[in-house]
Amino acid sequence: MANSDNKNPNYNPNIYYNDPDLENFANRLAHNVERNTLIQETIDNIRHYLQVDRVVLYYFYREWKGQVTFESLSYGELSIYGSTGADECFNDEYAVMYKDGRVRAIENIDLEPIHPCHRDFLHSIQVKANLVVPILNSRRLWGLLIAHQCQDVRSWSKSDIEVMQKAAITLATAPIIRDS
Repeated sequence: MANSDNKNPNYNPNIYYNDPDLENFANRLAHNVERNTLIQETIDNIRHYLQVDRVVLYYFYREWKGQVTFESLSYGELSIYGSTGADECFNDEYAVMYKDGRVRAIENIDLEPIHPCHRDFLHSIQVKANLVVPILNSRRLWGLLIAHQCQDVRSWSKSDIEVMQKAAITLATAPIIRDS
């Protein structure tokens, strides 16, 4: 704890001590804050622009294993933060499509020909319509940017899709994400 009454003439609370571990920690912390701020602002802006119930970032921490690490909600009850999704439904076939840049816009999950486990998962998180865009950084499929309409079905416009794609590119090309 710093003592503001320190009488030492060499004492300066603003001196950065040359501790490589401390410097590493401070750099990682600054990097994480910068990344987290960029992601949260991006998904908040998307939700407001698209006027949807929920926008999430599903981050892949291991090949085809991931979880919701960020969300923007119209109502707190819609939170799925930390959800790992239906990993058993997300297999290599889906992964390859998203790695190739697939965008998936579903107007009505009850009418769309999707795998039953995927439909059941979407029902369990109150989704009626969704729009999914991959975040492809320089190394891999980093995550999925997902907009959910929970109150009703929705026809996704070309403009909705473009907004999501631009946001995914912004995230993927940000230096703090691009090389991670």
